Amino acid sequence: MRRTSFDGAVAVITGAGSGIGRAAAAKVVERGGRVVLTDVSADGLADVAASLPARSVVHHAAFDVTDEVAVATFAEAVHAIVPAVDVVMNVAGISTWGRIQDLEPRHWRACVEVDLMGPIHVMSAFVPAMIERGRGGHVANVSSAAGLFGLPLHAPYSAAKFGLRGVSEVLRFDLAQHDIGVTLVCPGAVDTPLVRTVNIVGVDRDDPRVAKAVKRFQRHAVTPDHAAEKMLRAVEKGRAMAFTSPDIRLGWYGQRYVPWGYDLAMRVANRQATRLLDRVRTEPRR
Repeated sequence: MRRTSFDGAVAVITGAGSGIGRAAAAKVVERGGRVVLTDVSADGLADVAASLPARSVVHHAAFDVTDEVAVATFAEAVHAIVPAVDVVMNVAGISTWGRIQDLEPRHWRACVEVDLMGPIHVMSAFVPAMIERGRGGHVANVSSAAGLFGLPLHAPYSAAKFGLRGVSEVLRFDLAQHDIGVTLVCPGAVDTPLVRTVNIVGVDRDDPRVAKAVKRFQRHAVTPDHAAEKMLRAVEKGRAMAFTSPDIRLGWYGQRYVPWGYDLAMRVANRQATRLLDRVRTEPRR
């Protein structure tokens, strides 16, 4: 796959207002690139843009990536400045967990709209210009461990992240003829604001037992800076997949080569998650 240098490149980064997206923006600039930034949070985005050298920020605008018209308008503004970008990084995302008997269609729809259709809107707005320019480029789509494994309670999140994995796999081959690489990024635990905002349907997030589980997750989690570095290195080296921590890489190989071990691990994890959920529920079962 194509190896891509950030030196002199223009990179679009969604979810740039915090977490992995914010860290990625700083690292692109450190490598000599320029950035096009967006986030749903205007304040977070403005803070990031102000933290970078003005000459390094080609354009930035706050909007929701689920809004196809807003994405297209954003791309038009960018293409009025540069004919095409060199790298697209789809980082923006939300997360909703829960059991199917507790979830409502809106929970599923929100994840699919942000985590799957959002990246599709962005790629549809920026990749055709990359193809037309004829100088290649790269797309990095941030999926998740939940896009690889059957993690307990993750069904809505996995619906979107498995979907993004599938889109990325197809585009990896479709875009190769245009010298455009595609990297699927599969973070495990990353200590981003998403940890504190994940919607666990039917669960009291203030329950001490939930808070304790979140703290355990954060102790195990890598930093956004570490995850962003793994993503950029994968783009630079032309890798089809990027893992941000060794446990996810190990799980990936275990799923492929030791399926019975993967099956056992998922069953144990599900039992543990179900026991915790039963203790901290806020809504009756239907």
